[in-house]
Amino acid sequence: MPHCSAKLAGELFFTFFRIGAFTFGGGYAMIPLIQREAAERRGWIGEAELLDVVAVAESTPGPIAVNAATYVGWRVGGFAGALLATLGVILPSFFIILFLSAALGRFAAVRAVRYAFLGVKAGVLALILRAAVRLYRQCPKDALSCVLMGASFALCALLDVPVIAVLIGCALCGCAAAWAAGRRQK
Repeated sequence: MPHCSAKLAGELFFTFFRIGAFTFGGGYAMIPLIQREAAERRGWIGEAELLDVVAVAESTPGPIAVNAATYVGWRVGGFAGALLATLGVILPSFFIILFLSAALGRFAAVRAVRYAFLGVKAGVLALILRAAVRLYRQCPKDALSCVLMGASFALCALLDVPVIAVLIGCALCGCAAAWAAGRRQK
């Protein structure tokens, strides 16, 4: 099991604290920052492993960024690393929501505040699209993957099928394809 030194503990906590504090729009908006910090800048995980982390974090209960932070923390620092990375990523949101819930009621009708939130929403959409493009580039481009991607989008976005049902269906299709490929090799 990985050891979490005091230096690593601080790096994990403050790296994910910064990600949590300076990312608006939820977990998907945090993925590019997690990629930059954990994979590119610090080398805690590889680019290919990040794609797996996102897939697993998306398919497990809880917010995707919290699940990804927990995994990265566990990977490099064991239980202590997972705990510190998780606390780092959730504490900023906790304090921001605590503050905003007290203040927003007073300022929600102010035109400048409404426009500021519209601008933040546009920026968040750009971050999510960037993450989607980067993840797409790392995905396999075989026929099955393309069909599953298109069908998943149609089912979730157009037909409002629950995401978990689509994920389970995709996992089953992937297992069936792997089984069929194994049978063909024999």
